[in-house]
This record gives sequence, structure tokens and C-alpha cells, in this order.
Amino acid sequence: MKVTRPMLAVAGAAAVLTMAGCTSGTEQRATVPVTATGSLEHLAAEVKCTPNIQIDADEIRQAVCKDAEGAKGTQGAKGGAAGKFILATFATDRGQREWINGAKDYGGHYLVGRKWVAVGETGTVTALRRTLGGDIEEGTDHSAHSGH
Repeated sequence: MKVTRPMLAVAGAAAVLTMAGCTSGTEQRATVPVTATGSLEHLAAEVKCTPNIQIDADEIRQAVCKDAEGAKGTQGAKGGAAGKFILATFATDRGQREWINGAKDYGGHYLVGRKWVAVGETGTVTALRRTLGGDIEEGTDHSAHSGH
């Protein structure tokens, strides 16, 4: 079989599309780092905020966190997550899951890591994920029930 220029062009285009597909998937995975671990203070430092501790108990530590760029609603200038959010750490995985399951009834956006959770607006949680990793979970949407 004789290889012609049009055949080479088609093969080259297919190769480029295949590589582009692989590259975009790789780049997308690369934007979410390995999920962070550590104390509430360590996680807060990773996203460049000073936590205002609200609950300091054996089973849960919870703080309100806001960085210097928080009022702008975009990612902070130094890579921190902009916006106000709740950051909580838990003594056990079970305690964390029970807390999340109860909290989701109130709606909201949750970034979940191992024994920690961050709760905030969609943009804030997305910005936090670029630094802390983790999985985004959504709370129950009650907008359909607004007529009650």
C-alpha cells in the first residue's frame, strides 16, 4: 500500500487529536493536588488565612476563615482561597461523615478531605481545592421548596 500525503495528513491529525485528548486529561488531573492533611492551623496556613476558632473540642475543631482578598470573591493574590468559609477538622472519619451528612440538609458546597471539611460558596470551594485537593460535595438544593 502506497502512503500518500492526504493519508499522512489524516494520520497526523488523528495523532494530534489523540495526544491533545491525553494531554488535556493529564492537565486537568494535575490541577487538583494530593489531598492535604494536618491540623486546622496547618490547613489554614496552606490557604493563607488566619482561622478564627469557633469550636475547640476533642471531636471537632471549627473556624471561620477569610483571607485578605476575601471580599473580592476570587482567588487570593498569593494563591490563597478568597472568600469567607468554614474550616473544620475531626478526630474520626465517622465523626466527619456524620457532620457532613447532617450539614448537607442545609445545602451548601463542601470540600472534603481526610478528617477535614471546608464549607463555602462554589468559587471559594473551587479555589480551596486548587491548594488543598479533596472532593467537592453538594448539599441538598431546597430551591424547589421555596413556596412552603
